[in-house]
Amino acid sequence: MNQSRPAVDDEHAGVRIRAAKVEDIDSLMTMIASVTPGLTTLQLSRSQLLERIERSHFAFHRQSESHGGEPHVLVMEELATSRLVGTSTVYGKTGGYEPFYAYRLVTTIHHCPQLNLSGLVRRSLHLQRIYHGPTEIGSLFLLPEFRGRGRGRLLSLARFALLAQRPGRFADRVIAEMRGPCDAQGVSPFWEAVMRPFFIVDFPVADALSTVSKPFIEELMPPFPIPLELLPPSAREVIGRVHTETEPALALLEGEGFTATDMVDIFDGGPVIQCKTADIGAVRRCQKRVVAAIEPVGHGSSVIAATTREGFRAVLANVDSRGSQDEVVISPSCAEQLGVGLAGEVWCLAPKP
Repeated sequence: MNQSRPAVDDEHAGVRIRAAKVEDIDSLMTMIASVTPGLTTLQLSRSQLLERIERSHFAFHRQSESHGGEPHVLVMEELATSRLVGTSTVYGKTGGYEPFYAYRLVTTIHHCPQLNLSGLVRRSLHLQRIYHGPTEIGSLFLLPEFRGRGRGRLLSLARFALLAQRPGRFADRVIAEMRGPCDAQGVSPFWEAVMRPFFIVDFPVADALSTVSKPFIEELMPPFPIPLELLPPSAREVIGRVHTETEPALALLEGEGFTATDMVDIFDGGPVIQCKTADIGAVRRCQKRVVAAIEPVGHGSSVIAATTREGFRAVLANVDSRGSQDEVVISPSCAEQLGVGLAGEVWCLAPKP
């Protein structure tokens, strides 16, 4: 098989998903330099990003299938140039040595007979510390010029192919912290009203630090519930809402079975959504198949085809089942991108429900 330059055809939308490698550090640093201010989980220093990639490399290549908390970093690679154009991450579990923090939105009903008042609805934010939490998906970014042709959906759903391949690695529930509203400079109304008085620094600084170290949260976080009535309207209005750039990602995940929770992000007030792993539509649709033949596929189903080759690989491809529920026919180009041969295993996932 020719390894000098991968075969490229329109079948793959010109891209491939694979596990990140340590050698990707420079390309990833170049790519995330264009990340908008609100996506702070990718605003990392070189040493922070390198540590995340090294932990991811260990996660993909360790032999044990036990449930751990390592990040599994995926990158999207342009086939014609080997340029990195996107990334996303699956975190094995939230919490662990450091807890996962979120605000739980609590609603209470109050009555005051002396004032002839009843049924007063009060809402407040209560800090939650979760030590043995669910799997989390996040840190998804795709360069604007590469959006379209199913690439964003591939980048997002490839994570669920990974969950289907290695169920023992992940929790029985998956959450996603959706990015909350902020302006073009990364200023969050929620942060300015609720957190800045306690943390002093700007929102991007604190949120980026929280991805690599959390003790400062415990030291500076207000320990008491925060009544929403004390917040300005600009802060109350964004609680549980997503950034406009995050709306497509939210719609995709809702289409796969994710639903709202009563928790929001402690820094920008964005919603935390969840789904049982076994109930995620993409996980349920992802099925293991054996490669029965490698030949041109004139007619077939369009799927996300994934393997465990070098940790993980996935492409958009046309496959033909030829009437068998356990076998598929894939094209030579698909076989090359996935690094599989005859009798190899592939996981096939329909991109849409």
